[in-house]
Amino acid sequence: MVSLRSHLAGITRAAFLIALGALPGERVFASNADSALVAWLNSQTNIQTWSADVIQTRAFKSLTEPLIARGHVWFAAPNRFRWELGNPPQTIAVRQSDRLMVIYPKLKRAEKYPLAGDHSGPWRDTLALLEAGFPRNQGELESRFNVVSQTATNGVHQVTLQPKSASARRMMPRIAIFFAAAGFSLRATELQFADGSIMRNDFTNAVLNPKFDDAIFEPKLESDFKIVEPLNKPPPR
Repeated sequence: MVSLRSHLAGITRAAFLIALGALPGERVFASNADSALVAWLNSQTNIQTWSADVIQTRAFKSLTEPLIARGHVWFAAPNRFRWELGNPPQTIAVRQSDRLMVIYPKLKRAEKYPLAGDHSGPWRDTLALLEAGFPRNQGELESRFNVVSQTATNGVHQVTLQPKSASARRMMPRIAIFFAAAGFSLRATELQFADGSIMRNDFTNAVLNPKFDDAIFEPKLESDFKIVEPLNKPPPR
C-alpha cells in the first residue's frame, strides 16, 4: 500500500500548496525578485476558495519513467482542502478543521489523522509543508520557511523554499512554488524528498472564488468502509 508520506506529499494545500537552519543568501524580500514574491503574498488575501485540475508527476531514482496521475483539487480558506487523484478517484484526501482523512474508495478503507491535541512532531510539520501554496501573509511564510532562491522564466516566477523545522527538513528538504508573474495565479508546486524523489503538481483550469457545497469537505463513507486511526497506537503492555 502506498505510504502516508506519499499521500501527504501530494496534498499541498492546493498545495495545495504549500506546508531549517540558515543558508547563504537566506535574506528575505530584499530584491526586485522579492517584490514579485511580496505581490504574490499580498494577492493571497483575495483567495477565499479555489479549484483546479491537477496533473501529479512523481519521479523516483529507481524508475526510468515517472508516475503520472490526474485529478482535481478544491481549497477553502483558511485551511480546508480536498484532493482527488485518478478517474474514478483512487485516493481522496480531505483536510478538515480538526483532522485529515485519506480515503481509498477501491479498497474501502479510510485513514483519519487528528490535527488537534497532543499529536505533534514530523506529522504536524509535514502538514504545515502541505499548506505552503497559500500562505495568508508574509509573516506566515517566514515563520515556516527560508527563501533559498527565486527565478523568473517565460512569465512564471519560481520561489524555492527550505523548511525551518528540522524534522520537516529531514523528510522534505525543498519546496518550489510556481506562480504567474502577471495575475499571480498558482501554476505548480514541486516537492523534493530526502530520498531524492520529486513530486510535481501542475494546475490548470483554475477557478478563483467559486461557490462550494460544504459537503465537498465532509465525505460520507459507506457502512462497509474500514476506518483506522494510524496515529492512535495502543498503549504498551
